[in-house]
Amino acid sequence: MFNQDLLLGVKANLEQFSVQPNTQTELRKAAVAIVITEHVETRESCILMTLRPPRLNRHGGQYALPGGRLDEGEHDVQAALRELHEELGLELEADSVLGRLDVFPTRSGFQISPIVVATLGPVNLSPDPTEVEQVFHLPMSELDDPEIPRLEESPNSEHPVLSAFFPTLGHYMYAPTAAILYQFREAGLHGRQTRVSHFDQPTFAWK
Repeated sequence: MFNQDLLLGVKANLEQFSVQPNTQTELRKAAVAIVITEHVETRESCILMTLRPPRLNRHGGQYALPGGRLDEGEHDVQAALRELHEELGLELEADSVLGRLDVFPTRSGFQISPIVVATLGPVNLSPDPTEVEQVFHLPMSELDDPEIPRLEESPNSEHPVLSAFFPTLGHYMYAPTAAILYQFREAGLHGRQTRVSHFDQPTFAWK
């Protein structure tokens, strides 16, 4: 359930997590927000997920965490909070940040900084229809499924493609988003030093 003890535990775990930066400096910088919130009906702790409109040129029709590329002179925390406000109408301050995960290099040319933030309880969202097709409250309990992660051999890398099935979505989600959520489970919920940036992504996520 969503409570202060959960948030304090996640924050303590992330403070002990040794974040590894990405060394591929030629990649463009981006940030995403892993938003821990409370479901207004079930009172469960959830992660806010979005489905991007299929008409978008980049990653259309894919599941995503709120986020995007950094503006000129912008810090990754600023970018994650700005994108969260622009996409979902949710305005959080810097004191909502619980920690961060490893920077994840993507096949589409970005290095993503995942920023973990929390709300004080249930929130009212106002999704931007040009960027968000649908919003999901993904129960954190689904992250602990023993079938996660699913690893499939990649024809393009020595490392497998990581994916995860979430009943709330009714579909498989793939790296990079699935890999970031898996690392959040490992590091944020269980205090493990688990790395994910080496996992490959399916070819549809390269664009």
